[in-house]
Amino acid sequence: MASNLGVRLVGGSRCSGRVEVLHGETWSTVCDADFDQQDAEVVCRELGCGLPVEVPGAAAFGRGEGQVWSEELQCRGSESQIRFCPTSSLKHRCSSHSDVGLVCAGVRLVGGSRCSGRVEVLHGETWSTVCDADFDQQDAEVVCRELGCGLPVEVLGAAAFGRGEGQVWSEELQCRGNESHIHVCPTSSSLKHNCSHDNDVGLVCASKKHIFNEFFCTN
Repeated sequence: MASNLGVRLVGGSRCSGRVEVLHGETWSTVCDADFDQQDAEVVCRELGCGLPVEVPGAAAFGRGEGQVWSEELQCRGSESQIRFCPTSSLKHRCSSHSDVGLVCAGVRLVGGSRCSGRVEVLHGETWSTVCDADFDQQDAEVVCRELGCGLPVEVLGAAAFGRGEGQVWSEELQCRGNESHIHVCPTSSSLKHNCSHDNDVGLVCASKKHIFNEFFCTN
């Protein structure tokens, strides 16, 4: 366990970018060949983002400065922070050309399973529920796609997966249905309906899809 580790994503957005770990007072990049699905889940969780949806290698978010981290995370996937993950010495010789990136979801499904639950979107630092009257088939397709869960099977209103906490999102998604992530979708600035948590929308997607791809270091 590396009790003094921190993590950040650089070169993208709040929940996407090049993975960098803080060890002592130094930020280092991470080798793509030594970063797996379980590591990705813990990083996304620690940063308060949704599930990992893409793990691009080969410095997809640009080459970092400084050193490539000399250790390898060996997370089980259930840890709350990477500092609770075991580590081992690096198995590969990697350069900054092999810096791993990570894209975490800006949407999550709560109260059901990996691919079903109450729809919540991340706006800034806050997770908000979505009004059932302002969520349609095209929005559902994008949410299921972003989470790697296949096609939508059912959109459920009236807080079918329980009432959320906090706020109902103050905007309305207007996805066309072909977007890869909901934050690429247009939104309207105000809801057409006056909604409460009694109107929290739920979603059932078809299936779970494994999103992790292996990448190998190149020198």
